[in-house]
Amino acid sequence: MSIQLLQPQHWIDYELIDSGDYEKLERFGRYTIRRPEPQVVWRKSLSEKEWDDRPDAIFRKEKDKVSQDGNDKGAWIRKKGMPGQWFISYKYKDMNLKFRLGLTAFKHVGVFPEQAVNWNFIYDTVRDMKVEEPKVLNLFAYTGGASIAAKSAGADVTHVDSVRQVIAWSRENMEASGLNNIRWIVDDALKFCRREVKREKKYNGIILDPPAYGRGPDGEKWILDENIAELTSLCSGLLENKDSFLILNLYSMGFSALVAGNLIKDYFPDVKDCRFGELIVPEQSGRNLPLSIYARFKR
Repeated sequence: MSIQLLQPQHWIDYELIDSGDYEKLERFGRYTIRRPEPQVVWRKSLSEKEWDDRPDAIFRKEKDKVSQDGNDKGAWIRKKGMPGQWFISYKYKDMNLKFRLGLTAFKHVGVFPEQAVNWNFIYDTVRDMKVEEPKVLNLFAYTGGASIAAKSAGADVTHVDSVRQVIAWSRENMEASGLNNIRWIVDDALKFCRREVKREKKYNGIILDPPAYGRGPDGEKWILDENIAELTSLCSGLLENKDSFLILNLYSMGFSALVAGNLIKDYFPDVKDCRFGELIVPEQSGRNLPLSIYARFKR
């Protein structure tokens, strides 16, 4: 099967205005921000004056600090009137998600817009299941876009992340979206899955969104290259054999989409229709910015 490129179609509160010279210029709701993007090796389409004048906030990296995972530490320079926090919305069919954004010290703002295509997939798949309140597990769940998409479709959601403050942020997004009763777990994803396998737990849906590098709440080390095979294997034991789905997102710049596809073929050999490829966001110039690779299936 050929590699597929997926791009979000339903955003109103987000657009990629331009990219180039290792940066991207984006609009989130009312506000425009400028921040680093390590794989943008091409030139900017807009003038440097527009790049200087348009953003309400600009992220500046700390000098001489190189990050292996792209999460450069630095600070935001804000124009007058630019808040530190604000809300945006995302709508698809009867799903109405709200996200509280914030300017973090690692250039992120609390949402990955390219993931909207997976939120739609989650919503449609859960709604179509012939299971009352399907159980969905979201690992490395960050601020919970996938969790609240699943909950809005009627799933029983377990949300696992290693950072307590990020769990609190996810709860804000759930409440802002008019939802409740997501199960919050502060834990290391590998440890949690090992215990769930021993308990013989089963889920109808699993979302895997691991970073290239990370730390668990007790300092456990996560290295994508070393740990992703075990985690995928554990998930193969946790996922129901029917009325189920799985999404795998990978952000490592050294990985091909074929890696994600091969992991699914290896650990879920019965799956006949695994889709894999890249999640991209188009910009005003017509270019496409690749932001992650994915593999997903439903059965």
